[in-house]
Amino acid sequence: MTSSFKGPKASRRQFLAGAAAIGAGAATGARAETPDPLITEVQEWAQGLGDGVDATPYGMPIRFETDVVRRNVPWLTADPISSINFTPIHALDGTITPQGCAFERHHSGAIELSKDDYRLMINGLVDRPLVFTYADLERFPREQHVYFCECAANTGMEWAGAQLNGAQFTHGMIHNMEYTGVPLRTLLNEAGIQTEGKWVYVEGADASSNGRSIPMDKALDDVLVAFKANGEALRKEHGYPVRLVVPGWEGNMWVKWLRRIEVTTQAVESREETSKYTDTLADGTSRKWTWVMDAKSVVTSPSPQSPIKHGPGPLVITGLAWSGHGKIKRVDVSTDGGKTWQQARLASEAGDKALSRFYLDINWDGSEMLLQSRAMDETGYVQPTKAQLREVRGLNSVYHNNCIQTWHVKSNGEAENVEVS
Repeated sequence: MTSSFKGPKASRRQFLAGAAAIGAGAATGARAETPDPLITEVQEWAQGLGDGVDATPYGMPIRFETDVVRRNVPWLTADPISSINFTPIHALDGTITPQGCAFERHHSGAIELSKDDYRLMINGLVDRPLVFTYADLERFPREQHVYFCECAANTGMEWAGAQLNGAQFTHGMIHNMEYTGVPLRTLLNEAGIQTEGKWVYVEGADASSNGRSIPMDKALDDVLVAFKANGEALRKEHGYPVRLVVPGWEGNMWVKWLRRIEVTTQAVESREETSKYTDTLADGTSRKWTWVMDAKSVVTSPSPQSPIKHGPGPLVITGLAWSGHGKIKRVDVSTDGGKTWQQARLASEAGDKALSRFYLDINWDGSEMLLQSRAMDETGYVQPTKAQLREVRGLNSVYHNNCIQTWHVKSNGEAENVEVS
């Protein structure tokens, strides 16, 4: 396979000029041949007063955006109580995920736990076992950081071939929010870590408890005990009132409704880190401790749920890229199934272990496309093809599928999920 790295050189004005050469209907702004009543006539919304400031005490999206919602896949699990839904990434732009759109994963359902009833215990190999109330946590110096949270099973259904027709379903087990909280190391230092303490075991207050072991060096690095997201309280489904944030690592470790942190000498080897959240290899054995989410990207538009509706002419290709190893360095986009590549534009400086938005502005001539994106992070790691992953992992895996995704964009603008491995 040959690759050609070419950055976008043409200006937007040139794109528009090219579109005009194709035909007036292809330009981004159509020439008015007849008066448009939406411009020439006073519309209903301009003939009277709108809603007052107290109409919606907590603001909600306008009714024209009611399709931008989380969705589940009913056959994915036996019961929605222990299931997952998906962020509508195809309908969003920028990088920050609204809490109301952010995917959720439950192992025994979302619980109602008030701030007054909240307690967080730190015990085990510590000098001073402690119990914190919610009010106690608010008294510690706090920090804000933007991080992505990705389920280890994101894109997992695609191992054996193209399965789900939509970026929301193939890659929507992810969200990116600004978290506010107290560094875990602050609380551990308050309790006093004993020399033998090499791991922490964290549990949630829900019925499943979803316990996970975390090495001490990670716990003392960037892990956050968070109580706000995007400036407001956590949502019930995201662990209200307090959750753990484990930047760059699989979402199962981001324990919700955090109730206990035990300092231990070794990993507890719980269900969630032995029989689950391990990676099955081609020979049937499984590898564990694959916590980090490797570099990954996906084109969110055009895509099956976001088709091209305007016909040939200027086209904005956009998507998301991320890496648990740090910052995204570059993203390349291919329109021919990986034969050639163009470097996309990152919308802003990449954040550490956060989503990056990329754009590629092209002049689409109406031809079919095999649309792909490929991310590279600051460590030099390059997002692999599915064939490259299969050489190592085979077909029986579930977790950590970070392969290059392909959308077949047809001449009518519609798109579907296909495999080009």
